[in-house]
Amino acid sequence: MECKLIADIILIAENEVLLVKYKDKNKYDHQSGWFLPDDIINEFEHPDDAAIRILHEQLKLGNINPKLDHLESFKGNDRSWHLVFHYKLILPDAPSIDKSEEIEQFNWFDLKNLPEKKEVAHHGWAIYTIEEMLKVKS
Repeated sequence: MECKLIADIILIAENEVLLVKYKDKNKYDHQSGWFLPDDIINEFEHPDDAAIRILHEQLKLGNINPKLDHLESFKGNDRSWHLVFHYKLILPDAPSIDKSEEIEQFNWFDLKNLPEKKEVAHHGWAIYTIEEMLKVKS
């Protein structure tokens, strides 16, 4: 069975969460819509390093270290086993974002006014993850 190791980051600032839309839908299971910043963990890469890499490569953020919140395990639509390392980073102020070419757009969403689940990739997966990690309901 194929296994996919994935890291994602909930980035919170000023009571808002950052979500992104990716240009290359093929890289993201042919999904469109909002995502938490995420990526496949490279071979032999520590998940902590992957989270830092994602922040640096996709959002041009450096010198910050998100903290692992929890792991999630499930079988994906492609029948592969997914092991997701969910990271959390809470900052006092929204940082300046310089998105990579990989990101089509990004937006900060108020935690009490998140996008509808139908606007979020993987049937609202990012919303479920945010609600679980922050114990909030949109």
